[in-house]
Amino acid sequence: MQHAGEPVVFFVGAGPGDPDLITVKGRALLETAEVLVFAGSLVNPALVAQSNASIRLDSWGMKLEDIVMEMERHAKAGKKVVRLHSGDPSLFGAIVEQMTELKHRGVAVEIVPGVSSLFAAAAALQIELILNGISDSLIITRPAGKTLEKDHITELSGVGATMAIFLGADRFAEVTAKLDCPPDTPAAVVYHASWDDQMVLRGTVADIAQKARDAGIGRTALLIIGHVVDPDVQCRRSHLYS
Repeated sequence: MQHAGEPVVFFVGAGPGDPDLITVKGRALLETAEVLVFAGSLVNPALVAQSNASIRLDSWGMKLEDIVMEMERHAKAGKKVVRLHSGDPSLFGAIVEQMTELKHRGVAVEIVPGVSSLFAAAAALQIELILNGISDSLIITRPAGKTLEKDHITELSGVGATMAIFLGADRFAEVTAKLDCPPDTPAAVVYHASWDDQMVLRGTVADIAQKARDAGIGRTALLIIGHVVDPDVQCRRSHLYS
């Protein structure tokens, strides 16, 4: 995409954690950035270290207005500004409010997709999230919290689809208690998918929260629920190979 010299901020998906899982385009922007804005609590420091940016700004704890102001200032000064988001920016990336403010200030934006932690978790579990004859749908959701007054986990869990629950690692017991599915439904928790300290736990709806608690997991973990999680599940052969 050409921006004809106008100020622009590149929103780049950093991927799930493994520095090698950033896209080729994302890595090129990371390496050529002059200003790098990143969430230090979420992005792997090893990836940040690969940037040649002379200005690196950790946005953890900063207010939206301050982050936008810094990006605007440097973009309008002619600098190449990269806003590095964990996973893929479109999944719980809180990018819309940043982009809206930038556009109001005359700064263009470009989004470079990234590998979501959901797909890294599926890779760690060696599963397909949608499996012929087992689950034909994938539901991505999150529990209620500070920024969400009410969730629909109970209703969604009753349809038999694979469920991926983000942003609930500190409340897995609360989440599983809401589920409208049999307690022996397979479930898994993946902590820090694709990072060096990745941890994979398998269980059922009845016991996965306790397993996560016993393992000391309380953040940056994804809960996946459904029969696709069962490594011994018997599915119908794909039409691709018929």
